[in-house]
Amino acid sequence: MVSLRRCARVTTASLLTVIFAVPQSLVAQTHIVSQAELQRATVAATQARQQNIETIQQFFSSPAAQKALKSAHVDPQRVKQAVSGLSDEELSRLASRTSKAQADFAAGKLSDRDLIIILIAIAALILIIIAVR
Repeated sequence: MVSLRRCARVTTASLLTVIFAVPQSLVAQTHIVSQAELQRATVAATQARQQNIETIQQFFSSPAAQKALKSAHVDPQRVKQAVSGLSDEELSRLASRTSKAQADFAAGKLSDRDLIIILIAIAALILIIIAVR
C-alpha cells in the first residue's frame, strides 16, 4: 500500500515536471493560416496593387489627360511616378474613382471639361499625398 502511494506520487511528480518544463510555445505550434494561404494572399495583394497602379496610369496616359495636365502646368511624368508611392488603400480608392470617371466619360455622362476637372483634382491629390509623406 505504501509503495503504491509512493509510485503514484513519483508518477504525478514526474508528469507535473514534464508539463511545466516543456514550453507552451512548443505545444501550441498550430497555425491558423497555412504558409501556402499566406503566400497566396500576398500574391493576390501584389497583383491587386499592380492592377490599381496600371488603372491610374492608364487614366493619366490618355490624350485628354495629357492635355489637361499640361494646361494645368502639371508634369504628367511626375504624377505617374507619384502613383507608385501611394498606399494600397489610397491606390484602391483612386483606381475606383478613375475607373468610374472613365466609364462616365465613355457613356457621355461627363463632358471634356468635367473630365479635366476630375483629372486635375486626382493629380493634385496624388501629389499632395506624396508631398505630405
